[in-house]
Amino acid sequence: MPGVDLIEIPVAPGADQALMMPGSRDEPAASPAMRRAFELLFKELRRRGADVVSQHAFDAEAIEMSDGLPALHTLHLPPISNRVLAEVLKSRAAFATVSQACRRAWATAGAGSVSVIRNGVPVFRVEEVPIRKDALLAGRLSPEKGFEDGIAAARAIGLRPVVVGVPYDRSYELDLSGAVAMPPQPRSKLWELMAGSTITLLPVHWDEPFGMVGAEAQMAGCPVAGYARGGLLEIVEPGVSGFLSEPGDVKALAEAAQAATKLDRMAVRASAINRLGLDASLDAYEAALAAVAG
Repeated sequence: MPGVDLIEIPVAPGADQALMMPGSRDEPAASPAMRRAFELLFKELRRRGADVVSQHAFDAEAIEMSDGLPALHTLHLPPISNRVLAEVLKSRAAFATVSQACRRAWATAGAGSVSVIRNGVPVFRVEEVPIRKDALLAGRLSPEKGFEDGIAAARAIGLRPVVVGVPYDRSYELDLSGAVAMPPQPRSKLWELMAGSTITLLPVHWDEPFGMVGAEAQMAGCPVAGYARGGLLEIVEPGVSGFLSEPGDVKALAEAAQAATKLDRMAVRASAINRLGLDASLDAYEAALAAVAG
């Protein structure tokens, strides 16, 4: 494998681009500083030469500025940005996204040539730890994650809600008075928390493109329960690694969680190893990038 060079691109202090809010109709304004950063990045890539570019930024500028380079753009979000969609529709580059659900959203928006390369998670070692009466919720604290529903469902079945994450949407206030709140954890610590939790909850209020937390939880042997929408329909093996319920129905979510607590944890992990491991994702990227490189 050839070495990997790090290219540092300066961005002016205080010139951060506004965050894209999944589930919101409000699109951040273009950022001159981010545009300049992408200009510098792709200028340097052209100077050095690149056999192929694997590009993962969900920014219109990244697609525009890479025009003419052999690039594979991975769209980790559905078409929630009109600016990004416009660049996708006029670009000659190759595009992929992370689930069939997300691919269908792009196709509906007019981008019918987007392929699917699913995310994967490492087959990490799982230490034997006591199982606590915890229901884990992890990720960015924003409205579309539905943590309120998860907290209510956990308490309804006698489990302690444990929330891991930090605010993403500054206008959003999540009532954590009924839960244990933890800051973001190193991946190894998060996996340990998953391995010791009774259940991981995924009460999403939008079409989650993939559901990395759910995939990692299953790899840790922790069953999952959530709402049946988006990529979660593709990463949960019903009756083996978890259960999904009608979106927005907290009572049904609690019932799904209760049922999932009875699943065999070794079978949960085996299912994840078989379906969600990182090797398959890497193989798919190698094949796709080789095709783009020609």
